[in-house]
Amino acid sequence: MKIANGTVVELDYSLHLGDGKIVDQSEGEPLSYIHGEGHIVPGLEQALGGLEVGAKKQVVVAPADGYGEHDAAGVQEVAREAFPADFQPQEGMQLVAESPDGQPVQFVVKQVGLQTVTVDFNHPLAGKTLHFDVTVRGVRQATDEEKEHGHVHGPGGHDHG
Repeated sequence: MKIANGTVVELDYSLHLGDGKIVDQSEGEPLSYIHGEGHIVPGLEQALGGLEVGAKKQVVVAPADGYGEHDAAGVQEVAREAFPADFQPQEGMQLVAESPDGQPVQFVVKQVGLQTVTVDFNHPLAGKTLHFDVTVRGVRQATDEEKEHGHVHGPGGHDHG
C-alpha cells in the first residue's frame, strides 16, 4: 500500500539542521500519523506521498514548508511580574503559558533583564531548513474511528483505553 491521504503511516525519522547534528528523532517506536491531516510539517508530508513500506528518503524542507519563517513580532518583552514570584527565568528555557482562550502557548526565554524578560513565541525551529532522514515502517488504511477522532489509535498513536 502506498502513502496517501487517509492512510496511517509509521515512520522512523531523524532531523538535523544541515550540520548532521540530530535535533529530533523517533526513539524506540516509529512516529504514527494520519497522512493528509496536517499532523507533521507540510513539506515532509508532501514528500512522503506515494512511498511504500521500506522506502527510505532524505527530505529537505524549507522554512515556509516546515515551522514557518521566524516572525519578529513573536519576540516580546514581558514584565517580570507576569511570572510567578518564586520563578527564576533563565535564557534558553522552553516554557508553556496559557493563552486568554485557555490554549497552551509554547515560548522560549531569550533574555532576562531586571524588569523584563524577552520571550520568543516562534517555534524553536521557525526559520530553519529541516533535513529529515526517514524510513517508512508501516502503511495501512485509517479506521473510521481514527478518521473521526483525527489521530492514530493503538501502538505509536493515541489510546482511549
